[in-house]
Order: sequence, then structure tokens, then C-alpha cells
Amino acid sequence: MVKVYGIKNCSTVKKALDWLDRHHVSYEFHDFKKWGVTEEKLLAWSDAVGWESLVNKRGTTWKQLDQQVQAGVIDAKSAFTVLTEKTSIIKRPVVETGDKVLLGFDEGRYAEVFSV
Repeated sequence: MVKVYGIKNCSTVKKALDWLDRHHVSYEFHDFKKWGVTEEKLLAWSDAVGWESLVNKRGTTWKQLDQQVQAGVIDAKSAFTVLTEKTSIIKRPVVETGDKVLLGFDEGRYAEVFSV
């Protein structure tokens, strides 16, 4: 089962969902805005892709954070605290498929993983 985590109105999430739909890949969608994210889930993703990769420092939400909060994100624990409070900072989408975790949208990588 493929599970996609993100925010419905995020353009990158929309691209990923459109790609999955076009290639007939079934998935379940988890909206961060509605259901949040657990620290356990962040830890599992961090094990797969590294905690630093989960933090989208190029996004508006990160840039709007107080500089002291930004400077305090120095390890997985401090990152997870911010990411659970402000899920918009998580790089999106996060896609779980089998034992793989995909972060962001890359058409070539999706084609490889989903064998299309």
C-alpha cells in the first residue's frame, strides 16, 4: 500500500498525486493540516532519509519562524518538535511504499520505484 503525506494545496503534492493518478498507482492520502504527524512517524522517516532532509528550509513557513527557533533546530529531537507543531515545514510529499520513503517529487524516481 502506498501512503502519501502532505498538504492538499501544495503544488508539489498536487504534481505527485497527479502523477500517481495518471499511472494508476493506488494510494492513501494523509493531510498534515487535518491529522498532523507523530514523532514516531518522523523518526521512521528520519531513519530512511535523515532528519535534515525532512526540514524544508526553503519554504515560507520556515522563513517566517523566529531566528532563535530556526537556530535551535540542531538535531532530530529539536527538528521533530518544530515539525510536529508546524507541519508545513516538512518537505512534501512524503511517500511510503513498501520499505521505501520518497521525499519530494521526482518523476524519474517515481517511475523507477513504481516500475512504470
